[in-house]
Amino acid sequence: MRVLVVEDDQGIAGGLAAHLGRAGHAVDCMPGLAGAWTALAAEAYDVVLLDLGLADGDGTELLRRLRAAPAGRLPDPATPVLIMTARDQVASRIAGLDLGADDYLTKPFDPDELAARMRALRRRLAGRAQPTIRYGEIEIDPAARAVQRAGAPVDVSTREFSVLLALMEARPHVLSRPQLEAKLYNFDSVLESNAIEVHVHRLRRKLGEGLIRTVRGVGYYVPAEPAA
Repeated sequence: MRVLVVEDDQGIAGGLAAHLGRAGHAVDCMPGLAGAWTALAAEAYDVVLLDLGLADGDGTELLRRLRAAPAGRLPDPATPVLIMTARDQVASRIAGLDLGADDYLTKPFDPDELAARMRALRRRLAGRAQPTIRYGEIEIDPAARAVQRAGAPVDVSTREFSVLLALMEARPHVLSRPQLEAKLYNFDSVLESNAIEVHVHRLRRKLGEGLIRTVRGVGYYVPAEPAA
């Protein structure tokens, strides 16, 4: 998942980036409204974690501007936004949600609760209610970042899991290599030119050659239904 953290406290932002990075997410951190808007105009994020008390303005300004953006281009007005703030008054929570936030979490919070709320946002965005994904003999547990094939655990790396989950949630739509790279790598990452191809090759070897299909010159996809 590509995550944008908008937080001017470097300690909090760094801690979140480290925690989410260990869970396999690609995280970009911006300390203020200007940098956050620039990032949103450059990348399609799966979720924005938005503080409200920022040095260059209130986070609700970014939320208003994002929700008012034209559809069909970046910044994407449909980008999920989770407010994380010390403002714990009921009125503040109501105002944030009514402005278009998808969730609201008050500081201090447990990083594991944040991760669970992010998974819930992702489920809703993907249009599913079940916490696990079943596809033929394959079962994926996003919370545990675990994969099974025919009931047996399959050892996949953090980035292999992220590629698999992205393709499963997008099925049957094709994801291009740049789209997959954006799920795995932040602005600071050094990316090898064949990284996605390597991850796909390893997933095919572990989960079956027919699982991930290639559209030459376009990208990769998982069929809507598993092969009989």
